[in-house]
Amino acid sequence: MPQPDPVDAGLGTPPTDLDPLVERYLEHVRVEKRLAGRTVTLYALDLARLADNARQAGIALAAVRNPDVRRWVAQMHGQGRSPRGIALILSGWRGFYTWLGREGMVSSNPVQDVKSPKAGKPLPKALSVDDAVQLAAFHDPDADPWLDTRDAAMVALLYGGGLRVGELVGLDVSAGPQARGWLDLAAGEAHVLGKGAKRRSVPIGSKAVLAVQAWLAVRQPSLQPTLQPQPALFIGRHGTRLTAQSIWQRLRRRSQRSGLSTPVHPHMLRHSFASHVLQSSSDLRAVQELLGHANITTTQVYTRLDFQHLAKAYDAAHPRARLKGRPK
Repeated sequence: MPQPDPVDAGLGTPPTDLDPLVERYLEHVRVEKRLAGRTVTLYALDLARLADNARQAGIALAAVRNPDVRRWVAQMHGQGRSPRGIALILSGWRGFYTWLGREGMVSSNPVQDVKSPKAGKPLPKALSVDDAVQLAAFHDPDADPWLDTRDAAMVALLYGGGLRVGELVGLDVSAGPQARGWLDLAAGEAHVLGKGAKRRSVPIGSKAVLAVQAWLAVRQPSLQPTLQPQPALFIGRHGTRLTAQSIWQRLRRRSQRSGLSTPVHPHMLRHSFASHVLQSSSDLRAVQELLGHANITTTQVYTRLDFQHLAKAYDAAHPRARLKGRPK
């Protein structure tokens, strides 16, 4: 069974019969280095594990060698400990042997060139199609209608066009020499300035067009008469361009109000857009162009998301999967 990392499961209690060398080292980091009590406790837990490994191998702590450490790392990895957790353990062991070296008790550090296993690249978080549609169609009856209309248009563009939040922030009401981005509602397109100052045009869909038109119909009256007209498409109550941070906050609140179990951030809608288009079309090159990725390897992560979708469908529908289960 996988072992929980202390950082994930909370601190345990170090054994009371610690090796004398470990006791001396912990006193050193507690008194001379003045490390926090929580850090000292983590060190004690990790070094107790090291001492236990050495005891089972029939060797003294000062006699541990590089192959021993590598074997123990492989064992921890096989038991399900996370690469991050192993890296933290190795850091504590490395500090212990560095101190032993300064004290003249070891001639070399057996942990010096040992690295934690590489962590697998996490998949982007994407909503299911149903959840994405639920969020895009949501209207909050208790919210200020002006804010609700604006936020609905932002969601429609993030999911309908796969825009980055920075691209959404940069949209102006109309094209102009200073505009970073703008919408052509007649053509159903967004013209945005992406990463690397690269411009691209993406279709946004009829639902997003309608949502933006509804926003434009109420946007201007909200401005105070004394304020100068703001070119930004998405503005706050004071007429200034919304920031990426404010959009994150508004989207998180809206997703919770809509009944979704997972708080949503703007990039999750971009991931959802890419995953859902790929599920429907299987056209990786088209998704690459829509997202504005310079390299298709960046886009290929969505094929893994697509496989997850297929695997879930298999588990839910295939008779053999239902009867016997399928290895995860």
